[in-house]
Amino acid sequence: MNPAVVDHVGGAIAWREVGEGDPIIFLHGLGGTRSAWGAQLRGLSDDFRCIAWDMPGYGDSEPIEPLTYTAIADALAAFIDELQLDKPDLVGLSFGGMHALHTAIRHPDKVGRLVLADSSPAFGMDGTTREEWTAARLAPLDRGETPADAAEHIVDMITAIPLTGQIRDETVGAFGEISPRGFRAAVECLPDNDVRAQLATIEHDTLVIVGELDEETPVGYARVLSNGIANAELVVLDGVGHLSPAEDPVRFNDEVRRFLAGAD
Repeated sequence: MNPAVVDHVGGAIAWREVGEGDPIIFLHGLGGTRSAWGAQLRGLSDDFRCIAWDMPGYGDSEPIEPLTYTAIADALAAFIDELQLDKPDLVGLSFGGMHALHTAIRHPDKVGRLVLADSSPAFGMDGTTREEWTAARLAPLDRGETPADAAEHIVDMITAIPLTGQIRDETVGAFGEISPRGFRAAVECLPDNDVRAQLATIEHDTLVIVGELDEETPVGYARVLSNGIANAELVVLDGVGHLSPAEDPVRFNDEVRRFLAGAD
């Protein structure tokens, strides 16, 4: 039986925590909050101390202005210090994987191993321009809608395995916890990502996971990450789209557990 989940709200960073053991910090994507990691907290908390944060400006965490990758990495490093953690492992999905990369580069001594799920080393590798990408994602906000209004449509659009039941409720619900202000800041920040020149400096053991059918951050992006980081391995989950932790949590959790346990 899993231990009880505890939410910590009221400081600069809000987070959800459960379990004991070596610490893992879960970093959600552009459309998530700490609530999006339910399947991982349930599945891994028997072996690990699972900590899922709300990034600055999301959920119950205070915003940072301006929101930049440097500011996010510094906030994560301060969060690690606040919890008095010794090199926690980072598991980041999509935008959260970018946060993990920037933190490992900027604060290498603060973090342990990395799990980069459905993420990217750089924006625009498929030729997409910053202007068209941000305009498409901010158009609903400009019409007066909220992230919650588009949550179900977006989740269905980026997944290859339809989400159902509790996991669907958590994934859609997490999207609904994002404020328009926080989402806008994140959308404006995301295209600044490009760590290709720094990948060779990352010495952390790294697991790169990607869904075979991920069209947002496809397998080619994952290969750039795994080829660029010296101590990296790549796992491709067949039949899975962009939200691999939610679409196939059993396989995702098994790979994370294997990697963090040091199993062959």
